[in-house]
Amino acid sequence: MKILNQILSQSAYSHEIDVPFAQIDIADWLFTLSEAEYLRCCEPDHIAAGITTTDDGRRMSINVEMVGSGLVVQHYVADEATPSYCRMNSISDVFTANGRTRVNVLWELIAEDAGNGRTRYTNRVTARPTDDFMAFIDANGIAFETAAAARQAAGSDHNRRETPLFAESIARRALSRQESAQ
Repeated sequence: MKILNQILSQSAYSHEIDVPFAQIDIADWLFTLSEAEYLRCCEPDHIAAGITTTDDGRRMSINVEMVGSGLVVQHYVADEATPSYCRMNSISDVFTANGRTRVNVLWELIAEDAGNGRTRYTNRVTARPTDDFMAFIDANGIAFETAAAARQAAGSDHNRRETPLFAESIARRALSRQESAQ
């Protein structure tokens, strides 16, 4: 499936947590995240989550959520997964009132030292159309600009709400790991 260079939507939100940068491990958090914790990170949008691997052994996070009026099933494969940065790429299934399509979603989870024993977490999400998506909007008489505006509004709203909850969850995981090590 061809991924187009156009951007359908893009948003990035940050939230500071009261945990030193050296204690953060985003990859550990992401690949041990329980479904119950995922659901708490953006109620009622988050529906289900699980961890698996691709056939060639790459780590994968499966997320099911509502983004605006679309039910999105994301198949995030780790392009990079370190304590301070995860780059997750998904060809995501989107179920809408007009039917099913697919978009490419790049999810970047970023931790940076904010100083004074704090960490800044940034949740960046970029969606790009696929050939399937372009055929879908064409068949439904929807202009790309209209689809992009709707996806931008819905995606930004969702990301704005989940980012601080993800950050606080990452903080809890870091503190729990520190307590276990003592």
